[in-house]
Amino acid sequence: MFTLINRHGQSLESAWHPASAPLDDKHVILLGHGVTANMNRPFLKALAESLAAAGFHALRFSWSGNGGSGGDFRDSCISREVEDLRDVIDTVTAAGFSVSYAGHSMGGAVGVLAAASDARIRRLICLAPMVETARFVEAEFAGVTPDAGLMWDEPSCPLSGVFVEDLKGIGSTLGKAAGIKQPVLIVHGVEDDLVPVSEVRALEGAFRTTGGRVALLELPTDHVFSGEQTGAMTAAVAAWLAETPA
Repeated sequence: MFTLINRHGQSLESAWHPASAPLDDKHVILLGHGVTANMNRPFLKALAESLAAAGFHALRFSWSGNGGSGGDFRDSCISREVEDLRDVIDTVTAAGFSVSYAGHSMGGAVGVLAAASDARIRRLICLAPMVETARFVEAEFAGVTPDAGLMWDEPSCPLSGVFVEDLKGIGSTLGKAAGIKQPVLIVHGVEDDLVPVSEVRALEGAFRTTGGRVALLELPTDHVFSGEQTGAMTAAVAAWLAETPA
């Protein structure tokens, strides 16, 4: 459906999930994944399929340097993925579509930073979103040397200095969240061992400072909505979109 190429000339792999009976034939929900992942995360595929069944076009894609997309994983960081998201939105809106965005983990942080300065994102969905980015780096990779070690011992995921410095420089997404006016849904697992639920509750509070519509759903699950909670998450997102005008 779409050929996605970012501003650096790198192709981004994607999968289009058309709604058989679309509620809005010119609106699409973009799905972004988290760190060390790609668009084929099972719960993201399940979300795309659930959205299509509920009447929403969905487009999942991999950030540059991840999955089957072009680029180098060592360049991957929040700031680069904000650029990628804006490039995807450029392509989709040029084809006559409006967009909402759902991002998981680091992809959730990407969504907050992008939506804070891009009103083209009509609705924002944060799935287990990274909030305190500097804390995340320090907590997860304190003993790993940037540009020498690996993320969680994954050979295909080197810990780059670019990633570390970017997340430290951003520090937190709370400040940007406080300026967002679009409707927001946050879905989070209370058993998440990567992003504390306390941070997500703080994020909800930051979103509320603008007086916009914000919903927080806490589920009895982990960072990736395992097991039957995958269905609970996908159903909640589809229901919220159905009742929240773009």
